[in-house]
Order: sequence, then C-alpha cells, then structure tokens
Amino acid sequence: MDKIIFATGNQNKMIEIRMILADLGAEILSQKEAGIDASVVEDGTTFEENALIKARGIAEAARRMPEYQDAVILADDSGLEIDYLGKEPGIYSARYMGEDTSYDIKNQALLNRLSGVPDEERTARFVCAIAAAFPDGTSQVVRGTMEGIIGHEITGENGFGYDPIFYLPEYGCTSAQLAPEKKNELSHRGEGLRKMRRILEGNSEGI
Repeated sequence: MDKIIFATGNQNKMIEIRMILADLGAEILSQKEAGIDASVVEDGTTFEENALIKARGIAEAARRMPEYQDAVILADDSGLEIDYLGKEPGIYSARYMGEDTSYDIKNQALLNRLSGVPDEERTARFVCAIAAAFPDGTSQVVRGTMEGIIGHEITGENGFGYDPIFYLPEYGCTSAQLAPEKKNELSHRGEGLRKMRRILEGNSEGI
C-alpha cells in the first residue's frame, strides 16, 4: 500500500487525516489532489452505508486510472446527533438548511431550537463512519464517536462545522476550543481513523 486516497475535497478534514495517519508510510491524497472527478449519490440511511457507498463509488473511478490500481480508497460520513431533536441533523448534517448555508447560520438555528432546554437534555454526539475500499474488491467500515452536549453559544475558532456549539463538560470548552492535537485524540474522526489504521496495518483485533 503506497497510496491512500480519501474521498473528500475538504482541506480541514485532510489536515486531521494526515496528522492521524502520518506514520503509515503511504502517500495520502484527497480525491481532488488525485484528480478523480467523480461524484457519488449518498442515499444510504446510516453513516456506515453512506461511507461505504462513497468509498466504493470513488474506488470504481480510481481503478480506471493506472496509477491508482493498488490504492486504498477511504471515505467517511460524519455528522452531529442531538438527542433532544430526535438525533437531528444526523446523516443530513452537511445538508442541514442547505449545503451552501454557512455553519454560523446552521449553528445558531440549532441553538435557537434548543432555547430553554436544560443541559441534561442537550446531550449530543459526533459520529464518524470510515469505510475502506481495497484493491481486491473487499471493503470494511468502522465507527468513531465523541459524546458531549450542545452549548448555549457559538464559541471557539479552532474547529469547523458544528464544533463551536459542541461542548465537552469534562474539558470545560467546545470542540472548537481544543488544540488540534487534543481534538484528534478525542474526536469521532480521530477514533474512527485509529480503528481504520489498525485495519490498514493488518491488525483488526479489538475493532
């Protein structure tokens, strides 16, 4: 395995991915950097289904390019589940209120929906399913989570997406206030990537 292609164009994600998978010894490319111009309709009903659909779809496109015949294709589907809102926005997190709507607007809308709700009922989690499509046609998927509550205001500059409203009581701050190294240690994506790294290293014990 000398190349890993991650099915995303999100550079914030790629920074996290490269930090966590840095010691694998493989070149890690985003789909955009690999020049794979393909889109996949994520019509699954779970994070795992969508991650697998994306990984397999991008793998199909990649295999038509000689330089990526032996590459491992990774894809994730991640989002925020708020228990009080019936686990919304869930798998629709990126599309909540429209894909082009800024996260400042999305975050404020969620805070407004939770106005007056006490902390004990504001429980939430970030979920990240990561799928791998291997050159032999097989695939695997893992899940990582990070538990917390929805805060009462938008706070923090270090994260992206819903990080500024995701409060971690044990650390007294939002996910967007964590240092990058600490966030990678605690985050749903970090947990999922570490599980996937063990699979890529050929050791799936404990998955």
